[in-house]
Amino acid sequence: MPQHGTTEERSLAHWAEEGRAGMEAFYALALEDYRQMVAARDWAADLRGHARGGRVRVLDVACGSGKFPAELVRRGLAEAVDGLRVEVDLLDPSRFSIDEAGSVLRPPFVVGGTHEVRIQDLPGDVGGFDAAWATHALYAVPPAEIGAAMARMHAALRPGGFGAVVHATTGSHYLRFAEAFRATFAPDAVPFTSAAQVTDALVAAGAVPSTTTIRYRVGHPDREVVEGFLQRCVFDDSVPLDRMESEGAVGEYLAGCRADGRYGFDQEVDVIVWEVAA
Repeated sequence: MPQHGTTEERSLAHWAEEGRAGMEAFYALALEDYRQMVAARDWAADLRGHARGGRVRVLDVACGSGKFPAELVRRGLAEAVDGLRVEVDLLDPSRFSIDEAGSVLRPPFVVGGTHEVRIQDLPGDVGGFDAAWATHALYAVPPAEIGAAMARMHAALRPGGFGAVVHATTGSHYLRFAEAFRATFAPDAVPFTSAAQVTDALVAAGAVPSTTTIRYRVGHPDREVVEGFLQRCVFDDSVPLDRMESEGAVGEYLAGCRADGRYGFDQEVDVIVWEVAA
């Protein structure tokens, strides 16, 4: 049977040491998410443009395992920001994630602080950040709470600050698969939040976001890796790949993702950015 608990609870359970094998299978494909988003805009210019006094303070919302800053460094961020100190406050309800993300930060990134909390529960006296980002981080936020989450993220920025959310659309593999899985195996599960809901929440919070949509495909020939990736996509490792392939809406969806014995999954992702009025 599918695992019990809300989407948030199941997500939190997977961000733990005992979920490391599933995490590694997931990133065998999902690392491409970070390559694509880093290539999508000039993040170094964003940081330089919002720095003050040779440093920039960043709130990393639902920091996960630190793959976004790690990819920025791999792509030469240190040289591109030319000596700028980037102080990152790591926010995540999982202490495991905070420790993982902190362990991979390299210059110009340094840990500025940690917050073991959901973004919608971040205390009101924490703020004044020059920048804040959430990269493939908000799917498990219940749609009923995304308004509070985005309002708090927006409020955490200083006047003139920069915000960014990178999030999949309803046309992406992440949301299409989650909906098919919910229809087939977990009808009581809370739906994933979509990029459109994030954008609407930001507008309601007073932001004026702009969006760039990126599209790409990820795949892998190894069935065990694909199984781990798909299970991690829905934070549920109770349903093996052979069952997914043979049952309901999930089976129909996966049938359209196979070609020549290899799985490939199409991603459609919005890069949503905004600035707080000075």
